[in-house]
Amino acid sequence: MKIAIAQLNPTVGDLRGNRRLVEEAAERAAKAGADLLATSELVLTGYPPMDLLERDGFVRDQLTELEALFPVSHKVPIALGVVVPVEDETRPRRLFNAAVLLKDGAVAAIQPKSLLPTYDVFDEKRYFRRADERKPVELAGTSIGLTVCEDAWVEEMGYAVDPFADLAAAGARIILNLSASPWHIGKPALRRKLISDLSARNGVPTVFVNQVGGNDELIFDGGSFVTDRSGQVRAQLPLFESAFEIVDLDDLDALPVVTAPVMDRIDQLETALVVGIRDYFQKQGLPPGAVIGLSGGIDSAVTAHLAALALGTDRVLGVAMPSPYSSEHSLDDALAMADLLGIEVRRAPITPIFEAYLESFRSMLGERDDYGLAQQNIQSRIRGALLMAISNTEGRLVLATGNKSELSVGYCTLYGDTVGGLAVLGDVYKHDVYALARHANRGGRRIPQNTLDKPPSAELAPNQLDSDDLPEYDILDDILEQAVEGGRGPSSIVAPPGVSEKVVRDVVSRLDRNEYKRRQSPLVLRTSTKAFGSGRRLPIVHRYEGTD
Repeated sequence: MKIAIAQLNPTVGDLRGNRRLVEEAAERAAKAGADLLATSELVLTGYPPMDLLERDGFVRDQLTELEALFPVSHKVPIALGVVVPVEDETRPRRLFNAAVLLKDGAVAAIQPKSLLPTYDVFDEKRYFRRADERKPVELAGTSIGLTVCEDAWVEEMGYAVDPFADLAAAGARIILNLSASPWHIGKPALRRKLISDLSARNGVPTVFVNQVGGNDELIFDGGSFVTDRSGQVRAQLPLFESAFEIVDLDDLDALPVVTAPVMDRIDQLETALVVGIRDYFQKQGLPPGAVIGLSGGIDSAVTAHLAALALGTDRVLGVAMPSPYSSEHSLDDALAMADLLGIEVRRAPITPIFEAYLESFRSMLGERDDYGLAQQNIQSRIRGALLMAISNTEGRLVLATGNKSELSVGYCTLYGDTVGGLAVLGDVYKHDVYALARHANRGGRRIPQNTLDKPPSAELAPNQLDSDDLPEYDILDDILEQAVEGGRGPSSIVAPPGVSEKVVRDVVSRLDRNEYKRRQSPLVLRTSTKAFGSGRRLPIVHRYEGTD
C-alpha cells in the first residue's frame, strides 16, 4: 500500500479553505498513484475549534465541505479528521472527534476518538463523546486501524483503554494516527518515542500525521513520520512546514532508518515563534504588519528580530520612545538594532507628555519629590498609548515584548508594556531570551553586542536595574520553572546554591499575587508545558499559601 501523507496548515473556521487544502493534496496523491491519502485531526475545522462547535450551523457547514470531497475520493481514498454528530441526541455531548475514511464518493468508515484529553490546553470532554468501540477498516486488502491524536498517549497519561492494542488485537496491519498535537520544547522527541514504542509493542507499522502552523496561542510543528513494526522510523516529514510525501508501506523494511530532524532546542524555539507570529498575522489578515516599542533592551530586540523573520522587514515598525531616565546608549542601541534588521524606526520622546502628567499628579496628589511607582508606570503607559495610537491609525498590531520571567512576578505595567495583540516572548524565560539573541547573531550581527552585554533595566527611574527589585535572572528562572512548570510550592522548590528560603517564598508569592496582571495581558505563544494561557487556570482571588 502506498500512502500519501499531507502535513497541512489549516485555519480554524476556514471550512472551505481547509477543504481545498485536502482536495489539492488528494489530487496530488491520485496523480502519484497513492492508495490512500492521510491528513490530520479535525483538518476541516482546524484545531482547536473550541466553542465554534456550539454555534448553530458550524458542524453542518463542515459536513457540507466534507461532502464536497466526495468527488475526489473516487480518485483516491482519504482519511481525515472530522467533527461527526452523534445520532443519539438524548445524551450529552452530541459530537464525535473522528477519523473518517472517504472512498468512492461516500463515507466508508467512521472511527471516533477513544481518549479525550482534558488537561493543559485541552478540553475535549466539553464538546465530544468518546468512542465505545474500535474496529479496523478494510482498504485495498489491508486492515487499517484509525486513531486520533490522544489515542496514542496511553502510557504517558495513564489511560485504562489502549486503542492501539485493541486495533492490533482485532487484526489491524497498519495504524493511522491523525493528530493535531501542539508543540512545546521537547515535544517532537517525546512524540517520536511514544509512537515508536507503541509500534514495537503491538508489532504494527504506524503512520503519524500531524497538523502544522499556528492557531492562536498554539503552535503545531508537523513532524509527521512512519514507523515499521519494530518501531524504527522509516519516513520523516519536516518540522514547522507544510509537506507531502508518498510512503510505500509494503517496502518499509527496505527504507533506511531515519534519524530525528536536526534542530537544536533554541533553533526549534526560534522557528516555532516565527511560525506563531506569521500565522497569527496571516490567518487574521493583518497586512499592515507589526509595531514594536524599541527600548534598546534585549526583549524588544529579540521580538523585533522574530517579527522581521516572520513578516518581512518591510512590515515591522519600531518606535523608540526615550524618557528622562533613558540612557543615551539605550537609544543608540535601539536605532542600531533597527538598522541591523533593516526595519523602519520612528523616534517619539515622551518627556513632554511625562512632564504634563507630573503636573497633573501635583494638582491631584499634592507636591512630592517622587511619586514612586505611579511616576515609573506612567512612562510605560505613555509608551503603550503611543503604540496603540499607531495601531489605531495605521492598522498595525502591537507586539508586547515582555518575557515569562517578568510576567511571572508582575514586573510589568498594566496598560503599559503589556498592551498589544500578541505576547511573543510571554512563555520564554529571560535566560532563553538571551539564548535567542545569541542564536540570532550566529550568521551575522542582528542584535547589538551592547544590548547583549548590558545589565537589564526598565529605565523608569534614575540608575535603575532589574536586579534592584528581582533576583538575578538565572536564579529567578530556576525558581519559576520549578513553580510554574513543576507545580511545586515554596517548601518543595530546591533553592539554587546560596539562595535563601525567604527569596524562594518571595518569588512564589509574587507569582501568585500577579495572576490578575497575566489575565489582562495579550495572548501568549505557548512554548513550554505550562504557559500562561488556557492551559494554566488559577483564581485571581484566593488565600492558599500551601507549602507543597
